[in-house]
Amino acid sequence: MNNLRVLGIDPGFDRMGFGIVDHAGSKMLYLGHGCIQTSAKDEFTLRLQQLRDGLRGIILEHRPSCVAIEQLFFQNNAKTAIKVGMARGVMVLAAADAGVPIVDVTPAQVKLGLTGWGGADKKQIQQMVQRVLLLQEIPKPDDAADALAMAIVGGSLFKHTKACTPGV
Repeated sequence: MNNLRVLGIDPGFDRMGFGIVDHAGSKMLYLGHGCIQTSAKDEFTLRLQQLRDGLRGIILEHRPSCVAIEQLFFQNNAKTAIKVGMARGVMVLAAADAGVPIVDVTPAQVKLGLTGWGGADKKQIQQMVQRVLLLQEIPKPDDAADALAMAIVGGSLFKHTKACTPGV
């Protein structure tokens, strides 16, 4: 597999970051990034629908070969963790409904894959995203920069291991 378009996702119910990267052999080409923002004034179910619909639109527009989505990490606030988990489930389902394979990526895999060190901080990850994708500046907001990191590392995982799951 020489060319691979990866949609990276940083899950959240308030704001979902996304980033699109083409992997062409050993080169990576930045295609875009952004966020789907929901309003705290809206009912939670409406917010989930907005995330699903926004992600469907991104998938239809960019036709990714796979979706790299961050695995959730431990949260101190159980209520928030449950809501983020539900939002992530909606994102996984939207990708699965579109027939796009999913690669689960851990924060540790991103740190190691981008910097070679599992203890890298957020600023180091953002700088490496900028450098790898030859961008003029660090992508903003942070959620979108994180999603681009998912796309970079997730694409490499997919190409080298074909480790796609149905979104576990």
